[in-house]
Order: sequence, then structure tokens, then C-alpha cells
Amino acid sequence: MTTAPTITNTSTTAPITPLDSRPEWKALLAHAEKIKATHLRDIFKQDPKRGGELAVNALDMHFDFSKQRVTRETLQLLFALTRACGLEAHRDAMFRGDKINNSENRSVLHVALRAPRNAVINSDGKNVMPDVWAVLDHMSAFAESIRSGTWTGHTGKRIKTVINIGIGGSDLGPAMAYDALRNFAHPYVDCRFVSNVDANDFYEKTRGLDPTETLFVISSKTFTTLETMTNANSARQWSMKGLGGDAKSVARHFVAVSTAHKEVVEFGIDPKNMFGFWDWVGGRYSMDSAIGLSTMIAVGPDGFRELLDGFHDMDEHFKSTPLEKNLPVIMGLIGLWNNQFLGADVLAVLPYCQYLDRFSAYLQQLEMESNGKHVTRDGQHVKWETCPVVWGQPGTNGQHAFYQMIHQGTKLVPCDFIAFAEPLHDIGTHQDTLTANVLAQAQALAFGKTTAEIVAEGVPQWLAVQ
Repeated sequence: MTTAPTITNTSTTAPITPLDSRPEWKALLAHAEKIKATHLRDIFKQDPKRGGELAVNALDMHFDFSKQRVTRETLQLLFALTRACGLEAHRDAMFRGDKINNSENRSVLHVALRAPRNAVINSDGKNVMPDVWAVLDHMSAFAESIRSGTWTGHTGKRIKTVINIGIGGSDLGPAMAYDALRNFAHPYVDCRFVSNVDANDFYEKTRGLDPTETLFVISSKTFTTLETMTNANSARQWSMKGLGGDAKSVARHFVAVSTAHKEVVEFGIDPKNMFGFWDWVGGRYSMDSAIGLSTMIAVGPDGFRELLDGFHDMDEHFKSTPLEKNLPVIMGLIGLWNNQFLGADVLAVLPYCQYLDRFSAYLQQLEMESNGKHVTRDGQHVKWETCPVVWGQPGTNGQHAFYQMIHQGTKLVPCDFIAFAEPLHDIGTHQDTLTANVLAQAQALAFGKTTAEIVAEGVPQWLAVQ
């Protein structure tokens, strides 16, 4: 049974010591000079058990970081830096509802969006959970009405296509989640996503559709976002044209994810079909708020709740697990190590699953918009790296596009390989081939081959030079 946390808001601030002034940082710099010149082959020879021990299991996930260029000493130094910086205290402050977004003086409570109904999470002295669940219940009722066909358009026809219009966090998260969960989506309701102000995006997403069977979800907190409202106005013109020009039709073919009541009503949307969220929800963390309405329509309220439960389970893991076994902490620290101390400017995210086609784009915003800053919280210019360039695409497609550069180019490219033990569709030898590829790629990138091994395979000496 899920236990309900009680979280209060008691904001605190602490003096900020620059990272590069900390002894733990300097120790990592010195350590990195030794590691940079050491090949992973040699690291494995020195620590042959690392393949099975440098790994974390959490929530049916196995995270193997043994093929990262870290040693056990590296990890201890990183954990020391983490504790010196007060990560655990900052984490607890977030879960308490403290206003850790000091530039806007706001709480950062996306964790509340996926907490159980009976949780108590306070912001500004108010428990936010009743409001969170009121919106979720509102979303669920609406999603079911679309899925069951009880909600009909202006002419009485059921809705067959839902188009989400948004940009940034109002597009990337829902679009990624829809693609990832497409196998579980409603068979008779298609979801599409329009984000670019380029008219080609809107044209292609509406081409061939029947306006009498199309619903638009306009996702904009302020209802003033330039790209979103440009597309929303074009959608209203397109819809009304196909519905005989009747302005009343807007109320049956448009809903809003917004808090701008006046602007939503002026657009023609019934305020009963306005789904709100709060200023403590950052855009790039908003896919599990009302911004995920299109995803909920696709997979159903129960499926969406499963998604939120997965988020919550990881929140609890992050909140309560010691740093040494804490999956998101270790991933973050390895990212810092690679970017700052080993000089890797990029991170390749390589999911061996076509359903995760948009996952790297989602992570681009999540990481690069969050950490792509050049000043500290107290306004000082940073003297260290704050974020890598995140990119990638599903394997095995990437193997025939850019892996050549990763294997034999001049850049150091850390890679996060994502694979699934069981296929959703067990067809022929597809899964065996896919799994063999991801394991082989990780092995080849980690260890490569020596010149002697290449010559032994019949490659001329002059061509085998590393």
C-alpha cells in the first residue's frame, strides 16, 4: 500500500560556496587527470568485479554504469562532493514545498502531480493535493467522454482525432509519452501534436481530417504564447470553415489547458472545459499535469494513472534511497563527471525501442533548459560546465547514421543505451537482433580492439594503427 507523506513548507536559504572552491571539487580535478589516460580495458582488469557490482536496480530497471569511465574512488569522491553541496537537504526542501525556485520565489512541486490522493503536500501553508486531484478527476471524466463517444462534436459525430497545440513543455512531454505508449492507445482515437509556428506543421497535421470529428486541445498557461496562439487561431478558422462558420461550434471542438479564464472564454471555449495547473509546475515537468490531457485521452485515465504511479515510485526512490544506490543521483553525478572532469561536451541518448523515438528530444529540453545557465542562483558567473548537448535517436537507425563518429571520431561521446528485456511485439527474430545490437555496441564502445587483435583478424598492420 502506498503511504501518504506529510510535507510542509519551511523555506530556508544557505550561503552558496562556489563549486570550484570546494576541496571535494579539487580532489575530483586531480583524480580526473589519472583517469583520463586510463582505458576501460585496464580499469576492468584492475577491478574485474565491477561489471556486476557497479550497477543499481530500481523499479524493474537495471542501470549498469560499469562501462562508464569511473572507478570506485571516482564514485566516492562524487558522493563526497554531493554531500558537501547539500544535495540531500535541497532534495528534502523540494519535497517539503520550500520555495527553492528563488528567482521566481516559487515552490517546485511537480512531485505533487503524481502523489497519491491522501498525501499532504503544502505550499504557502495550503495542502495542494485536493486541487491536484480535482483537476485529475476533471481530466478523467472528460477523457472518458471522448473515448466512449458520449462527447460529440457540433454535428453530433464522435471525435476521432485529438490535436494538441502547444510548444516546449506543452508539446514535448505529451508527444513523447503518446509515442511511447502508442501500443496502449485507444484504437479509434488518433492523437496528433502541432507545435511549430511554421504553417507546414499545422497543414500536415490537419490534412485529410474531418473538422466534424476533430478536437483541439490548446495548451498554454497564459493563452498568449505566440506560436501556440497562432496555431490555435488557424485551427479555429479551419474548424469553423468545416462546420459552416458557426462560432458556437468552437465550444464542442476546442478545450483549453490554461489558467487564463478571460482569454479562454474570449476564444470561444466553454470554461467548464478549461483544465488548470499551477505556478509551481515548471513547463518542462508538466506532462503529468493537465498538459498531459491528450495523453490521458489516448491511454485512458487508468493508463495515465499508471504513468503517474511510475513517476511517484521514482520520486520515493529518489527521496529515500541512500546516495550510493540512488539511481537518479548516480546518473546525475556521472553526467557531471563526464561533462566537467572528462571534457565530454555531449550526451548521446540511444533507446533501442522505436516507441521512444521522441525520448531524446524530450530529454533535450528537460536537461538543457533546466541546466543550460551561465550564472549561479546568487547571480555569479559560473566557471565550470553546466550541461552537455543532449541528442540521439533510436537504435539501430543511429548505427547507420552517426555511430561512426562515436566509434572512430575525435570527440568523447558518453552514451546512454536503453533496452527492454521483453518485446511488446514478439515477431520473428527482431528482439534477439535488437538486443544483440545494443549489447554489442556497448561492448565495442567500452573496450574496442587492440592493434594486435585487429592484425590477428587479417587487417594489414598499416591499416590497424589505433
